[in-house]
Amino acid sequence: MRFEPISLDVRTISLRDRKHKVQVEDFARPPRPGASFRDFISSLPDILVGREFREFVGRMADAVRCGRTVVVGLGGHVVKTGMGPVLSELMARGAITALAMNGAAAIHDVEVAMVGGTSEDVARGLEDGSFGMAEETADFLNSAAKEASGGFGGALGRKIDEEGLPFREYSLLWNAYRKGVTTTVHVAIGTDVVHQHPSCDGGAVGRATYTDFRIFCSVVASLEGGVYINLGSAVILPEVFLKALTVARNLGHDVRNFTTANFDMIQHYRPRANILDRPTRTGGKGYAFVGHHEVMVPLLAYSLLEELEGAA
Repeated sequence: MRFEPISLDVRTISLRDRKHKVQVEDFARPPRPGASFRDFISSLPDILVGREFREFVGRMADAVRCGRTVVVGLGGHVVKTGMGPVLSELMARGAITALAMNGAAAIHDVEVAMVGGTSEDVARGLEDGSFGMAEETADFLNSAAKEASGGFGGALGRKIDEEGLPFREYSLLWNAYRKGVTTTVHVAIGTDVVHQHPSCDGGAVGRATYTDFRIFCSVVASLEGGVYINLGSAVILPEVFLKALTVARNLGHDVRNFTTANFDMIQHYRPRANILDRPTRTGGKGYAFVGHHEVMVPLLAYSLLEELEGAA
């Protein structure tokens, strides 16, 4: 078959008559010396994520003002990038109702409280078998699991407090315990370094984290009109959240209209499906924000407090 160049004798339209998705009034405003943080937020373009970020902050602020449940689920990288004090301040301001952590987040948080530092050189430790073999970390978490009369998160916060760990002021677990903010820790056996140690009792860990799952189901059951934020957990917390939501709905709780968001350096399948898409199909809205936690979490916190205080 032979093809000849097509004629481009097409019908045209006027640019002035065409509908535009972007207008100059939506553009970002240029920076100026001495501008405030509120000025910065206001200067963001009313386009794509600039619009969605402000919209999400507004929804979160509304939930806080109305006393709705606001839950933050976080992975270990959020703690390792130093976001504990930022999230603790939001707890102190009443902007976070509950925290959910995977096992890695709890481990890093405990190490920060113990020695003021965390995060080892995994590649180097793996070469000689020393990766994850810190005795104090394992003894602390594994003994907390054995001592837990309720959930794992509460037991860890209480133990940090009772032992007076020297850097506890930087700990999310301790700040949540001190402020009465429900904190749950969701562990998959074999995924955390403390499971490598002889001090680990799988039955005790299982009981403590299973209790936290049931507590988390109660938290999710109260999420109508609230907000759930997933910070840096690609697998564990998105899966736990989906199961908790189906338990809540199965038991007759009306959890249909709420806001979700996923903040991470890339958008993984499970957070998108289990946090943003599936839970909000019959109500609410999900937002995806891409960026480094050490930038995005402070940006969210500052923006939220500006929104709350600006309406006060």
